[in-house]
Amino acid sequence: MKAALDAFRARGLSPKKSFGQNFLVDAKLAARVADLAMAEGGTVVEIGAGLGALTEPLLERAARVVAIERDRDLCPILREAFADPLQRGTLVLLEADAKTVDLGALAAEGPAPRVVAGNLPYQITGPILQAVTRVADRIDRAVLMVQAEVADRLAAAPGTAAYGALTVFVTAAFIVRRELKVAPGAFFPRPAVASAVVTLVPRRPPLAVENDAFRAVVKAAFAQRRKKLKNAWSKIAPPAELARRAERAGIDLDKRGETLSVEQFARFASEN
Repeated sequence: MKAALDAFRARGLSPKKSFGQNFLVDAKLAARVADLAMAEGGTVVEIGAGLGALTEPLLERAARVVAIERDRDLCPILREAFADPLQRGTLVLLEADAKTVDLGALAAEGPAPRVVAGNLPYQITGPILQAVTRVADRIDRAVLMVQAEVADRLAAAPGTAAYGALTVFVTAAFIVRRELKVAPGAFFPRPAVASAVVTLVPRRPPLAVENDAFRAVVKAAFAQRRKKLKNAWSKIAPPAELARRAERAGIDLDKRGETLSVEQFARFASEN
């Protein structure tokens, strides 16, 4: 990690604000995250290798690491710093955007257990979480460093201010565990907010299948949080049909979306 950071500075590079780059530089923390991700061998798909702070301890634990990095200025530094594992084939460096690659397919190329891990840039945390959720049935867990506020949302219970559409989509597919608090000093440059590490363990089976109907009812329920469901869902179905579906799903349309559990959203979405 130090060699990569020195090479980064020697090239006159600086963190890209457009990429939301806050590089992890705390080696002890990186080791703790790697322990959560992969203590027994297997395959890790790392989202955003950065300067390799997490890549290094992951390689010490996993049989295979696929490191995704979209910054073309960082890839040469990573290739130099990790030349040996790249040559051995225990590390694959993929210059790509993690939002668009098939994380499940990358994980399937190596032995089980299959894990997704990474330090997520704040401004694309939502799309990355969506990408991880799409492959919940093909991985064994995900260990992600996110903004502390996002961790609060992921672990939120119905009826709380932090509970929202993101909570519903992620907890439909995963059991969420808050693992570590991370201070700003663990990063270069220091972010303005604290971070946290969460572990996502796939539910077998999931609480809900994320299809078009499920997405539509969840997004509509939280589009304007203060609206009662009978108004928030007014475009989902005519009033009479809405009332029939809600009654069959055991939902009070005078409640707000933030009061519903994932299972209630799933029941309503499945009614037709």
